[in-house]
This record gives sequence, structure tokens and C-alpha cells, in this order.
Amino acid sequence: MRKMFLMVAAAVTVAAVATPAAAQPSGDTIVTFTVSTSDLIIQVPAAVNLGSAFPSQTLSGSLGNVTVSDQRAALTATWTASVVSTAFTTGAGTPDEVIQPNVVDYWSGPAVSTTGDGTFVPGQPTAADAVSLNLPRTAFSKTSGAGVNTAVWNPTLAIAIPGDSVAGLYQGTVTHSVA
Repeated sequence: MRKMFLMVAAAVTVAAVATPAAAQPSGDTIVTFTVSTSDLIIQVPAAVNLGSAFPSQTLSGSLGNVTVSDQRAALTATWTASVVSTAFTTGAGTPDEVIQPNVVDYWSGPAVSTTGDGTFVPGQPTAADAVSLNLPRTAFSKTSGAGVNTAVWNPTLAIAIPGDSVAGLYQGTVTHSVA
């Protein structure tokens, strides 16, 4: 009897060891990643020469492409680009050697190109909408949308040269900023 008990016990042990494990019907893996962000950047031409004109004439020309690149990947990706000008001076900067920014007109024109979703709005779509740069003005804006986006425009300056201006190479700064 003892021998039979050992044989039955050994058979049960072999059967228990030989039985495969039950498989799980599914398994979950938690996956994470980060969507990176960067900055809100504005790029402008380093310099431009608008040519020449006589006193009491208006000198007009393109500034070249201005680009806003919004790499913030924001849920609400809106921004406003502003523009303002310094006075233009030549020589020692006496009153007759200064052209004030109130006679410097600016218009953004329409977008040359845009990427991303949302609404892009030119500050001054046509020459008829031109504004003087004696104080900060809206050059371009993005009023709705999300995520990464860009806008490019090619603004125009028109400078009404005062009749009492003296001859010389005038220099000033047009500053674009974005926030």
C-alpha cells in the first residue's frame, strides 16, 4: 500500500510540474513622451537701402521679408508683432539733419506665406491703410489657432522727406518685435 501511495504521489507531482501556466489575455504598457517647445522668434532683414530722393519728395520701398516663427506649440498660439521707428539722421543731427518718424509711413501688406492653423491678420493690408511709425503699431498678428506656426510679410516704408532736409545719407532704425 505504501508503494502504491508513493507512486500516486509521484504521478500527481509530475502532473503538477508538467501543467503549463495559464496565459494572461492582455497586458498594458504605459508609454510617455514629451512634445518639446521652443520660442516665439521674429526675423528681419539686417539692413536695407531705400535709394534716394530730393527734399519734398516721398521715398518708398520694401523692407524685405519679416518672419514670425512660433515654436511654442501652445494650445492658444496667438501673437502680435509690433513696429516702430527712430528718427533718421545725417551729419551732426541738427534739426535740418533729422527726419522724424511721424513722416515715416508703414504698411505690412498681406501675408507672403503662413503655416499652421488659425487666423493671420495683416496690420495694414494696403497702402491706403499705412500708419506713421512715431509710436508702436501692430504690423501683423495671429488671433486664433494652436500649435507651431509661421507668418511672413514684406512691409513697405514711405518717407515724406521734408522740404528743409539737407543732403546726406540718413540712417534710422525700424524695430519689429513680437509678443
